[in-house]
Amino acid sequence: MRHILAVLVENNPGVLTRVAGLFSRRGYNIDSLTVGRTESLNISRMTIVVEGDDLVLEQVTKQLHKLIDVIKINDITSEQYVDRELVLIKVGADPVIRGEILQIVDIFRARIVDIGRRTLIIECTGDEGKINAVIESLKPFGIKELVRTGKVAMLRGQKFTSISETKEDE
Repeated sequence: MRHILAVLVENNPGVLTRVAGLFSRRGYNIDSLTVGRTESLNISRMTIVVEGDDLVLEQVTKQLHKLIDVIKINDITSEQYVDRELVLIKVGADPVIRGEILQIVDIFRARIVDIGRRTLIIECTGDEGKINAVIESLKPFGIKELVRTGKVAMLRGQKFTSISETKEDE
């Protein structure tokens, strides 16, 4: 089973290395890992996607709690959440076929962020299914380069992954 962990950590040098090292030492693969600052400048949030059964999740969680910089861990897999990824795709785009590519861009509500003589760079955000679908739709045109972020996720409604969970919905 795929688990999505929202992990709050102190924004200190080496925290990412320690977290990644923990997974590596235990032989667990990280499917996706994103890190960024939160509303508090001294706290960062990691969204970690890991494949494994409940025992793997339990072990990962226990080991993460042992790290001094880890403040909070929340498994949001079974909760209601919103998630997004971003992809940049460079495709071959001779002037003859640009119209077809632009139709795909419109269908997926993506954007053209760079136009070259023979290439286009397309930006698309969405859930994993949408990102996979836009990639598959553009393959026939020749994907020259692709870069994809990891998943970011946030609980819906009045639930929070924050230090203070007394905030109200706005």
